[in-house]
Amino acid sequence: MVAGLRGILPVLPTPFLDDGNVDEVGMKRLVAFALDKGVDGVVFPGFASEVETLNAVERATLLKIVVDAVAERVPVVAGASAADWRDVVEHGSAASSLGIRYLMVQPPKSVGTDASALIDFLGKVIEALPDVQIILQNAPAPRGSDLSPQAIVEIVNALPQVTYVKEETLPAGPAISHIIANAPSTLQGVIGGGGARYILDEYARGATAAMPALEIAEEHVAIDRALVAGRQEEARRIYVRTLPLLVLQAVYRMRLTKYVLARRGVIDSLSVRAPTPELDAAAITDIDANLVELGLVTPEAA
Repeated sequence: MVAGLRGILPVLPTPFLDDGNVDEVGMKRLVAFALDKGVDGVVFPGFASEVETLNAVERATLLKIVVDAVAERVPVVAGASAADWRDVVEHGSAASSLGIRYLMVQPPKSVGTDASALIDFLGKVIEALPDVQIILQNAPAPRGSDLSPQAIVEIVNALPQVTYVKEETLPAGPAISHIIANAPSTLQGVIGGGGARYILDEYARGATAAMPALEIAEEHVAIDRALVAGRQEEARRIYVRTLPLLVLQAVYRMRLTKYVLARRGVIDSLSVRAPTPELDAAAITDIDANLVELGLVTPEAA
């Protein structure tokens, strides 16, 4: 596989104001935070961005803010998933007009898991958007379709514009191994998901990038740099330190991400739109203890 999208590519959350409207200033601050922590690219919108709660105007406005704030310093990946291929094309056209060339698409569950149907769906998108590269997102059920690695290999063989796969089924490791072993040379990389909770296994099997949440970006960047340099023990030490917080993040999702980012002074409001478990006092105490352990807040501040 040739070099392309690599390293840590966090999915940016959508900041909301206390009144529920989008926080445009907060969006700029999130991008600045990501770049300051050394990320290798950013993704917006994605599931972790609460994309399903954004209307068309909000989505377009925020994506432009992201592109302008990034200012071509790192790649921007635009999420373009939709139930109808025409809507995928519409999202992709909007992204392409901003200069984005990477689209991440999770085929809808309504298409099924048969490779031929998936090739037809993605093929229509590619025909309408011949200049973009597709990142095929394979998410686990119930949100995703749990595509088999065999189906994914068929898709990338049939559609050279599908240049990346984001593999986040459970367990992702064997699927990553199969895809890398059997994919054509047009596949430029496999990207890990799952909030970087499995990043050591993913990289050991040949993944060259990960798409975690944003709140501890510098820790994920440090893991990536250590792994790329062959410092596996260092990477494992950092990973073990982050894991308790990542376990909580798997449960509280965007609420935890926004809580940590607010504690770190990046955003002001903890407002979320997507249905997620509430953070009670005990959960917040646990999160704060992890932030102290990671050195991201002082014991006094916690």
